[in-house]
Amino acid sequence: MDSRRLSRVLAVISLVCHVCTVRAGDIVHGDDTAPKKPGCANDFVLVKIQTWVDGIENAEFVGVGARFGTTIVSKEKNANQTLLKLSDPLDCCTTPKNKVAGDVLMVERGNCKFTTKTNAAEAAGASAVLIINNQKELYKMVCEKDETDLDIKIPAVMLPQDAGVSLEKMLKNSSSVSVQLYSPRRPIVDIAEVFLWLMAVGTILCASYWSAWSAREAAIEQDKLLKDAADEIPIAEAMGNTGVVDINTTSAVLFVVIASCFLVVLYKLMSYWFLELLVVLFCIGGVEGLQTCLVALLSRWFKRTAESYVKVPFFGAVSFLTLAVSPLCIAFAVVWAVKRNASFAWIGQDILGIALIITVLQIVHVPNLKVGTVLLSCAFLYDIFWVFISTKFFSESVMIVVARGDKSGEDGIPMLLKIPRIFDPWGGYSIIGFGDILLPGLLIAFSLRYDWLANKSIRAGYFLWAMIAYGLGLLITYVALNLMDGHGQPALLYIVPFTLGTFLTLGRKRGDLKVLWTRGEPERPCPHVHLRHCDESHEEK
Repeated sequence: MDSRRLSRVLAVISLVCHVCTVRAGDIVHGDDTAPKKPGCANDFVLVKIQTWVDGIENAEFVGVGARFGTTIVSKEKNANQTLLKLSDPLDCCTTPKNKVAGDVLMVERGNCKFTTKTNAAEAAGASAVLIINNQKELYKMVCEKDETDLDIKIPAVMLPQDAGVSLEKMLKNSSSVSVQLYSPRRPIVDIAEVFLWLMAVGTILCASYWSAWSAREAAIEQDKLLKDAADEIPIAEAMGNTGVVDINTTSAVLFVVIASCFLVVLYKLMSYWFLELLVVLFCIGGVEGLQTCLVALLSRWFKRTAESYVKVPFFGAVSFLTLAVSPLCIAFAVVWAVKRNASFAWIGQDILGIALIITVLQIVHVPNLKVGTVLLSCAFLYDIFWVFISTKFFSESVMIVVARGDKSGEDGIPMLLKIPRIFDPWGGYSIIGFGDILLPGLLIAFSLRYDWLANKSIRAGYFLWAMIAYGLGLLITYVALNLMDGHGQPALLYIVPFTLGTFLTLGRKRGDLKVLWTRGEPERPCPHVHLRHCDESHEEK
């Protein structure tokens, strides 16, 4: 496979899934440029608004607390159930005409400052104010620089437009509507992040050992060919078709360009139909990955079936084992696609995704440390640009918008691993993009192949330390995620320095850096050396 075809493969696999780690419930609209000052120094928090219609529990809405006013209780048991009333006038720029003593007042955004509305509601005796936005998004309410009337003793919460429409219908169609406002805190660590960390590390571990085992088997077979019939069998024929693709520096650099182009296309064209297309592509890749993994696993017990082939139109020679496994894989992917919005669908998505990543790491190889360094460095810059710097050009983070599928009407793109946040009162998912596993995994799998060919022990090799560095980098990603209150974080910002830095430092300290950087394989005497290197040494003589 030439470099252009390889770069297309890597881009298609990594770009759509190479997203930063995010979780549901993020507030993404930046309106906090005004500095904090006395009376206007609250942290922005998400607020739950539970409703009761005529005493019967109804819908729950989510808003965001203002920079000003009193803070909202964090525990549901401490929150009071209070009547909700509609302001008259609706904008509440003047003291409301209706009696609202101790009630929660619902007002519309516009015509005056947020603080003016809240002061007017407080003067009327309201216990809290719900300000309905004129757009579907949440908006952070801040104070203007010249404001002084900030001694506000009631909380103010912004709700999106659709929530306001629903609440207004409730008020018009029922005798009484009550609300309860509280802002539960997220746990410092959710068990979902622990399992996601284990999934990512375990996926690379399995893929690396499979890749190294296949490489060692291929090396042993090639050694036999050289030893028994080196003079009679041409080198190209002896090598055969291994099915392994080596990345080069050109395709590594081209990856960033192509991936960036595809990411912009996803951002601009993200819609329901485009997401459906991504689901189809993911299912195709997932079926191929799941089939490859199952056939490789089952062939140990059904060796004869795996080695018996039949000719299939358009596909050529296919083993009987593959024919038996393929329908099951296709059925699994189809069921997932149909049920992907169900609460349990994340399990099928993770199975298909892990199988795809393992298969890619088995097929695509980093031949040396030079290529690995170029690839991860480019991916590092790619991640930073599209998570942080893209906000300067697109007014929002392109990577985060694509990851969540904001413009598609569904819960994000399928090319990622995710686990529901079990103990998070806000729910949602902890997620990680395929690229945050796949790209470092290419370098880590290379380290294990090198260790085995060099006959290095686990402690004297590079694989153990590369795995530890990756695990620490991913762990720091989740720490940063929690410190940033759930705002999206580019995982490679932490993973690349740890993983690549550890590899380069150890290689230099042990004196292996030159071999790792250029050859990617230890020096071995013929015929126990890789065929192409043996052939090169013969030509030099």
